[in-house]
Order: sequence, then C-alpha cells, then structure tokens
Amino acid sequence: MRPTPRKTFAALVVAALAAVLLPVGPAVAESTAPSVAAACTPAQVVTNGGFESGTSPWTQSSSSVITSRTGQSAHGGTSFAWLNGVGSTHTDTLAQSVTIPAGCSSATLTFWLHIDTAETTSSTAYDKLTAKIGSTTLATYSNLNKATGYAQKSFDVSAFAGQSVNVTFTGTEDSSLQTSFVVDDVALNTSGGTTPPADSTRTPAAPSYTVSLSSNTAGTVWTGHESVAFTNASATPLTEVYLRLWDNYHGTCSAMPIAVSNVTGGTAGALSVACTALRIALPTPLAQGQSTTIGFDLGITVPSGADRFGHDGAFSMIGNALPVLAVKDGSGWHLDPYTNNGEAFYSLAADFKVTLDHPSTLLVPATGASVDTPGSSGRTVTTATASKVRDFAWAAGPFAKISGTSAAGTPVNIYSVSGISSANAQSMLTTAKSAVDAHSGRFGAYPYGELDAVIDNNFWFGGMEYPGFVLDLVSTTALTHEIGHQWFYGIVGDDEYTSPWLDEAFTDYATDLAQGLSGTNCWNSVSWASTTEKITNSMAYWDTHSSRYSTVVYGYGKCALHDLRRVLGDSVMAKLLKDYAASHWYGVSTTAEFKAAAQAATGTDLSSFWTTHRIDG
Repeated sequence: MRPTPRKTFAALVVAALAAVLLPVGPAVAESTAPSVAAACTPAQVVTNGGFESGTSPWTQSSSSVITSRTGQSAHGGTSFAWLNGVGSTHTDTLAQSVTIPAGCSSATLTFWLHIDTAETTSSTAYDKLTAKIGSTTLATYSNLNKATGYAQKSFDVSAFAGQSVNVTFTGTEDSSLQTSFVVDDVALNTSGGTTPPADSTRTPAAPSYTVSLSSNTAGTVWTGHESVAFTNASATPLTEVYLRLWDNYHGTCSAMPIAVSNVTGGTAGALSVACTALRIALPTPLAQGQSTTIGFDLGITVPSGADRFGHDGAFSMIGNALPVLAVKDGSGWHLDPYTNNGEAFYSLAADFKVTLDHPSTLLVPATGASVDTPGSSGRTVTTATASKVRDFAWAAGPFAKISGTSAAGTPVNIYSVSGISSANAQSMLTTAKSAVDAHSGRFGAYPYGELDAVIDNNFWFGGMEYPGFVLDLVSTTALTHEIGHQWFYGIVGDDEYTSPWLDEAFTDYATDLAQGLSGTNCWNSVSWASTTEKITNSMAYWDTHSSRYSTVVYGYGKCALHDLRRVLGDSVMAKLLKDYAASHWYGVSTTAEFKAAAQAATGTDLSSFWTTHRIDG
C-alpha cells in the first residue's frame, strides 16, 4: 500500500496508546514464543466470542454482564458484554479458559471495545478496564479512552502456546459518574508452525469469477450476482470454502456494506471474523482435481469517505468489495482479520469477468481491459475482463480522464477527481508511463494490458494498489510505488497479513531503483525499538505497534534489500530479482523461498546477513 504512513490512523494510535496505563506484567507483544516440536492445528479457540449463544462457557460476575439490553449495542449480532456503567463503586469481571495449541508460532487475541463515559476529565483515569491473559496484563483502558463506536484491539499471545489460560476482562468504577466498557466479538486465532507447501497445493485453485452488477444513479449502491468456479488442488478433499467479505470491516454486522444472499452450490454458514468471512459448506466433498461452482446474490453499499472503499463526494472507490475465496494451505484456512494499518489480503491468481451497468454520466475505471456498450436509456454497460489477477477493483464518478501509452507500449489512463489540475494530471500520466516501463525492465513485462490510476488528493493515505488499477495522491513517489505493487503482490503474490514485507519492502526498493536512488547508508540509521521487532513480523504484530510499521517494513525493509545488493553486487541482485519474479509469476512468494534464492545466487554465507537485518523465515 502507501509509501507514506497513514498519518490520521497513526495519530489516533499514538493518542490511544498514550492514554493506556502501563501493563502490570511483561508486555505480551514483546514475548517470544517457546520453541516446540509439536505440530500446530490452526484454530479459533474462544467459544461464543460474540455472546450470541447464551453465556457458556464465559464466567461473569453478574448475570447482567452478557446482555442485549438497551443502552448499548452489539458490534455484531444482538448480544455483547457490558461491564460497569453503574455510576457508583462497582467491579465487573468476565472470563473464559482457553487452550492455545502447542506448536503454534502465531496466536492473536482480538476483541472489539466501545467506551462511553459521563466523566468529563481529560487527565484522570477514574474508571478502568483491564484485559489479561493468564496473569499477564495486555492493556488497561479507562474513561480517557472514550470514543464513538467500536475499535478492534489486537495482541500477540503466542508466548502462551501449549498452555491453558484464562482470558479475563475486569472493569472497575469509582464512586460517581458512569463509564461503560462494552466488549464484543472476542477471538483468539492460532496458526503457524509449519512451512507453507508449494503453490500447487494451495487451494481452491484456478478461481474464475463472473460478476454482473447494476448501480444506482450515484454509483454508491451496486446489486446483482456473482459466481465463482474453482478446483481443489489439494490431496485433502474440500468440504467447505470461505468467502472473504473484506469491506464489512467498514460497517457493522447489523448493517453490512457487503451483503451475500441466496447462495447456490453450497450452504451458507455463519459469518465470522467480524462478518468478513462467510463459510460455505459444499454439498459433497470435492476431491483433488475436481471442480465446482458457487453463486450468490450480491449487494454493495459504498460508505462515505475518501478511502480504498468509500465515496469522496460524487466519486466512489470500490476496492476489496467483491467477495473472493480464502486460501487454504499447509497452515489451514487463512481467515485473518482486516487491518486498516496495511493489508490482510491473501488470494490466488484468478480470472474475472465483471459487467458493470451504470449511468452514462459516470466513468468506471476498473481492473483489466474494459469495453463500454450502450445500456438502457441513459446508461452504459462496462465489461471488464482480467486474467491472472488476485483481486478486482473499480471506481465510479464524473472523472476527468487523460490517456497515453508508455514507450514500451502499455496503455495508461489517469482519472482525476474535481480539484486536480490538468497540469497535475499530466504529471501523473508522465510518471505512470515512466514507472510501468522501469519496473517492467527490471522484473518482467507488465501483463495486465491497460493501467488505470485514480488521483484524489483527499485520500488520507499515500496510495492503494489493485491489479491494473491504483488509487493515489498527486505524488511521483507514491504513484511509482503503487505501480511497483503490480509486480510485488500482483504478479508475485504473498500472504500480506503474515509477510507484509514481501510486497511493501520489495516495492519500496523497486521505487528507489526507478527513481535512481541507491539507498546509500540508509541501513546506518536503523534503531530497533525492541528485541522482538523484525522486518518480517506479521500484521498481528504491527497492529499493536502501529507507529513502527512504516519505519520498519517500508524503510528498514528496503534498506535491507539495498544492503543485500551491496553484498551480492548490482548485476547479481538484478538477476536474482528478475529470476525470482519469473519463477513465482502468478504464484506465491515466502520469505524462506526468497532467502533460499538469494543464497543460491552467491558463494557468500548469508546467515549473518539475515540475522543482522532481522529477516526470519
């Protein structure tokens, strides 16, 4: 995603952390998981985390803690845990014993928290909520953390692998003025401990999506149908698949922006992971090599806001809105939570045919090659076809459009919202043409036909990448970076939640090269915040250390690659990356595979290099 930090989000995180009291025990996020030989069975180990199935197995201090009474609302469903809110001296507790499987290298506790209060102070924490695992305090929140709506909290608890421990919430209230601590959708996801298998055993494989949608007048509401055909590549029969409804993060489970109904080819189960994952049970197990199709009606409601999914006035950005298949590999199903700090997306290369029926007053840039045909009165049908892409995104609005062709022959379109000058639009067209050719020369020819860039200076992030389609500010560096993602994430895929450095660091390095920057001495300014901070940490870690994410993953990551180039030599490094891209073209990269490829390119033992640069895997 963005080559510059999301300043608004970072500022909120810093403010929130400043108000949280210091943990009583050692910080769990700073722990190192013990080395265990047992295999990890990926699991979600909290039971009834949404409180929709009564109170069991939770232990509560009073029968009113788990509730659906008026005065507060659930994050998802109808029930929630309401601690305190009495306005007098009072303590509430809520606890559940969980067992974290042995051998799991990743264990992440998440919950959604809403705090409202009658306290008026801006400096004194009168009422407090403490979240603990075992005897270790994860965090303490107070009336100073009051906020509108829910916020998700995330903690690395992998240090407790192989243990049975209590997850406990304790709320204390002083003698006057209420503070309500409302908790919902508690989850503890475990995974890891095994090396992901080769691409051929990632499944469901070869997805092919067919989508037909029609919009309202503004282009903010889309309804229609989606189907996906897929093949089971694994020797283990498939009994289920999961759809990721990523943009439900931007709403609530009671008012979902992405609505799926009337499922065919399988039976829809319960929504999970804050309503971003939908299980579909297949009617019969799908054996290796067999194919099937599921279908469903789809509704998309674009919220207000200049975001990767949101509308900025008359201009809608519709990223991650189409449900896509989750990936199952040697670690099980990847059902990671959405992260607003970066990306959590992990998908296999797929084919898309998407038909978008919209008012003719709206231009609709999209992933893939698009053809417009007349629709019903005053409407246009845009049909976009894309091959071997990991996702599909589009925009809709009265954009100003300019076009050109790069020197190497790639068609480039710039779509600008109102307020972008013609000079800035032209500058971005020049940048895009130069960037796509520079990256093509280093990593392999751009394969997606045309390239669309939507330019809006109201974005609160630097930019966002989708195959053949990017969102960006007026920024030469940011646009060069987002176009670089066409190779690292788009063509050479990765699990963006588990290994964000594999696309962000590589893309920032590619951006430097495209701009003639050599990263001279950039590694000399590295200063680690803790012993557990590493370039290769997952988003579970970075979501609890948000202020360091950009510095380490983008900055230190690209500097490590510059350092590797100095060890290997310019020509060897250039060949390594081009060959690595070719060998993972439309596949999935892992840190272990890249390290092995780098070691194979040189006679120098790189073991100490990886240790010094904190590149694990």
